[in-house]
Amino acid sequence: MNNSEILKQIIESRKSTYPKDYTGEEISQEILDEILSSAQFAPNHKKTKPWRFRIFRGEEKQQLAKEIQKIYKETTPEHLFLEKKYLDFAEKIAKTDTVVTISVNFSGLLPEWEEIAATSMAVQNMYLTCTANQIGCYWSSHTVINHLGEFLNLEENQRCLGFFYLGKI
Repeated sequence: MNNSEILKQIIESRKSTYPKDYTGEEISQEILDEILSSAQFAPNHKKTKPWRFRIFRGEEKQQLAKEIQKIYKETTPEHLFLEKKYLDFAEKIAKTDTVVTISVNFSGLLPEWEEIAATSMAVQNMYLTCTANQIGCYWSSHTVINHLGEFLNLEENQRCLGFFYLGKI
């Protein structure tokens, strides 16, 4: 198979895979590094590399789950609050080997949409690298992300765009 055929196969087989389908096996640091490294090759105008990723594994991942639950409880009106959704946050993260928060850094040099587009392309590179390594993944952007700035130590010109869940399949 030539490179073009291999690339086409990877692109066509890329899909979102959810934590309920993860095996629970640990992703090696080497593969995780490869996934994150692939993001660095995304096109970005003026080489601003606006994507910011923070990796959560082990105890840090549990802290993230608690923070998400806290935010959901604090920001959801009582009549809209769902206990199942509250519990699902922790369960989904528990079944996930690695959670990566996806944030964008607005440089001020470019329109915001260009920085978001570049960040999205970086995530697409991660999706494709996951596919090539038989790692399940998906990008989630629940409204709790709008309240994670302090927890993630985001600066005024940065915004969280979602979570990237990864697990062996």
